[in-house]
Amino acid sequence: MAQYFEVHPQDPQPRLLKQAAQILHAGGLAAIPTDSSYALVCHLDDKAAAEALRRVRGVDDKHHLTLLCRDLSELAAYARVDNRQYRLLKLATPGPFTFILEATKEVPRRVSHPQRRTIGLRVPDHAATQALLGVLGQPLLATTLIPPGEAEPLNDPHEIRERFEKQIQAVVDAGACPMQSTTVIDMSGDEPAVVRRGRGDPAALGLA
Repeated sequence: MAQYFEVHPQDPQPRLLKQAAQILHAGGLAAIPTDSSYALVCHLDDKAAAEALRRVRGVDDKHHLTLLCRDLSELAAYARVDNRQYRLLKLATPGPFTFILEATKEVPRRVSHPQRRTIGLRVPDHAATQALLGVLGQPLLATTLIPPGEAEPLNDPHEIRERFEKQIQAVVDAGACPMQSTTVIDMSGDEPAVVRRGRGDPAALGLA
């Protein structure tokens, strides 16, 4: 049965976030709000939790998972970023963009793409998510909360609890989120490439 934490979207209660963080540290899965939609998250260093996250989401190891980071300095510890890439990331963060980048050795191999050794990274612009990341003191492994066989992400925490309460351990309710995925930009090649258009506007980054 998932524990339900109702937090203020702009000023989340630290006590509740600490309880949610304890569940994540213990290997639980949680649904949390972001600036795009709700995400399914787990502890980065927990192999069993990462496997459970993929099962609930219905994806295999070739699906890019994402690290939710507090800021660019944290992101740079988990991805190889050159000066050109950094300038683009600075324009886009925090915000509803996910970037595919080459992973550093700080990223467990089991959660990066098996052939490409890449990982998705992003810095969400959501107060509750940022506060939870601050309590944890490290990034969260995440994927957009899209039910298996469906195309749209979930943004209603009450619906999430009803549908997933036996599969996940916590729901952090900060109200409804935008019902739209992030824009995904692959920066692992010679030039940035938009691979999914979502809430973030690529034109704001000078990308067609």
